[in-house]
Amino acid sequence: MKPLNASAGVDIQDFLDSGFSVKEHLASYLSLSAEQVADRLPQSTEDLAAMHPGAFDPERAADFYEDTVGTGHLFELAAWHLSSSDYIADTLRLQQQFAHGDVLDFGGGIGTHALAAAGLENVRHVWFVDLNPQNRAFVQDRAVRLGLEERVSVHRDLDSLPGRCFDTVVCLDVLEHLPNPSAQLMEFHRRLSPGGRALLNWYFFKGHDGEYPFHFDDPELVEDFFHCLQSRFLELFHPLLITTRVYRPMENV
Repeated sequence: MKPLNASAGVDIQDFLDSGFSVKEHLASYLSLSAEQVADRLPQSTEDLAAMHPGAFDPERAADFYEDTVGTGHLFELAAWHLSSSDYIADTLRLQQQFAHGDVLDFGGGIGTHALAAAGLENVRHVWFVDLNPQNRAFVQDRAVRLGLEERVSVHRDLDSLPGRCFDTVVCLDVLEHLPNPSAQLMEFHRRLSPGGRALLNWYFFKGHDGEYPFHFDDPELVEDFFHCLQSRFLELFHPLLITTRVYRPMENV
């Protein structure tokens, strides 16, 4: 794959074709053959779930993602990005439309969005934040391979960036993994510059058959999240990723 040097647009087709060469990057980073990577990807979701049998303990969520999952998370995320490439590509198009200035990619996983944002001319710098040390090291390695090491910095958490504000916050497929997503929303609100944009999604659902055991779905948590979201952020229309929502009237408004 050619370097993602800053340009008006990132080549979405490059992502659709190879996930920005994620298989090659995994093989090189982990010193594996292409065949070994190909063998591990299809079973990666089951392998990750096997690391946490039984009910997921919300009190240990951070420890699980930081200390337990290791490189297993790299394979699981890579497999998902490759198998859901059309969906991910639309989120990249959305990012291309709104990302500008200083960008925070929070819980950025294997770095797809951070690296793509760093390749946009309207973006000055990308701060990639993720608890998993393997994710951080992998994204740093990918940034070098793609010629973006000067435009992407890697951090464990926002505490390491005191006082830093952002023009764009990207937090995709992360909030449902947090035991207190409302607190995270409030942190984003404090950190966003005037005129900033936040690209967010969430999926507070464990699945019809428990296929998403690491998602939080407590009704009170979800309601508190929506109260926080709708009192702090105004949704902007865009023609991508069209969804249908259900609303109930707010009381005492």
